[in-house]
Amino acid sequence: MTTATRAVPATTQDREPLGPFPLHHALGRRLVGGFFLVMGGVHLGLVSADPQTYAGFADHGLFPFVRDGWQQIVMAEPAVYGLLLMTGEIAMGTALLVGGRAARYGWAEVIVFHLLLLLFGWGVWVWSIPALAVLVPLALRDLRTSPESLS
Repeated sequence: MTTATRAVPATTQDREPLGPFPLHHALGRRLVGGFFLVMGGVHLGLVSADPQTYAGFADHGLFPFVRDGWQQIVMAEPAVYGLLLMTGEIAMGTALLVGGRAARYGWAEVIVFHLLLLLFGWGVWVWSIPALAVLVPLALRDLRTSPESLS
């Protein structure tokens, strides 16, 4: 007598946890994605309350083109650029939360975003360097362990 076996797709809960902590492999991606969605909301609030809040952001930029470009381009229409920033952050967060191939782009975008923030001066490095020290390993771990990100 033979019995038919049914192939059951492995879920992420069926896999053995990686590393010393029993965390789901996508937890970091979800946290970062959620953070970027929240930050998109923060920028919507800033634009709604007072777009001039962005005025001094590039004052300590490392290069003149950063300082001058910020004042001449971004501060010419701060509401528009604040909303573009909001849209970009929401897109990055959404890409990470969707997972799969979108997560690859999401990780690349959040890492490049933080690298570009470094142009805005040493004060921003206080945030960006530790953020990159967390984001890069999270991205590598997620991309290595998530089968859907390889598709």
